[in-house]
Amino acid sequence: MNGSYLIKRFMRNKSAVVGLVLVLLLIFGAIFADKIAPNNPTPSPPNLSLKLKPGFWSDKGVPGMPLGTDGLGRCVYSRILYGARVSLASGFIAVGIALALGITLGVIAGYFGGWVDSLLMRIVDVMFAFPALLLAIVIVTVIGQGLFKAMVAIGIVYTPQMARIIRSSVLYIKEMEYIEIQRAIGSSHLRVILRHILPNSIAPVIVYGTLMLATAILDCAALGFLGLGAQPPTPEWGAMLSRSYSYIVGGAWWAATFPGIAILLAVMGLNLLGDGLRDILDPRLKD
Repeated sequence: MNGSYLIKRFMRNKSAVVGLVLVLLLIFGAIFADKIAPNNPTPSPPNLSLKLKPGFWSDKGVPGMPLGTDGLGRCVYSRILYGARVSLASGFIAVGIALALGITLGVIAGYFGGWVDSLLMRIVDVMFAFPALLLAIVIVTVIGQGLFKAMVAIGIVYTPQMARIIRSSVLYIKEMEYIEIQRAIGSSHLRVILRHILPNSIAPVIVYGTLMLATAILDCAALGFLGLGAQPPTPEWGAMLSRSYSYIVGGAWWAATFPGIAILLAVMGLNLLGDGLRDILDPRLKD
């Protein structure tokens, strides 16, 4: 399938286009946060006189803070924009770790088979026995709290899923005739894997990696909500929720609602985009 055909198929999928637009908007906001954000997301010291002020919907709002302020008088809108950098970066890094580890394990298990495959897949099965978020909490507890350590924990947790995905592709591809020809002419294992196995296994990795990115952002937010991820005063969506949800009962709903909406849009956009990529890359769904 050529590039123009894939683009046409993608553009016909309206939900995927919506997902792409949402993802691009979030990336744009993250990249240009310092240009778009009207205020410093972490003023020091914070102006407590602006604590829990409403936004544009109220005549009591503070000029230049369209989404109101949080419990320390900081601009919620600015913190969401800067938080996009943290949340998106944490998702990408976590998925990158999962891809690196999962692809390595999956290719080795699927290509060499035998006892190597059995050993690696039993390790994967043990990791699958634990709920993903619970296992991430255990890993963070062992290696310590912090944003980067949360990324590492989530990357490790998602490694078994990616390993299974890539292994299933490798098991199918390694039996193809052109792989047998490469072996017959004396090509090394490394050459066969890098030149033939991996390029033909990449489609499901792209699709699943996009869907995994949405879940990784959600799990990073969950760890931040629990206080195990980003630490104060880092503007991260989950941490913002953790420190603001108690204000809802007092009427300051905006402090937690808008970070929650940001998480919702990021997860929804990436899921819609992943579904669209699956539709155009899966040969069984050709029209």
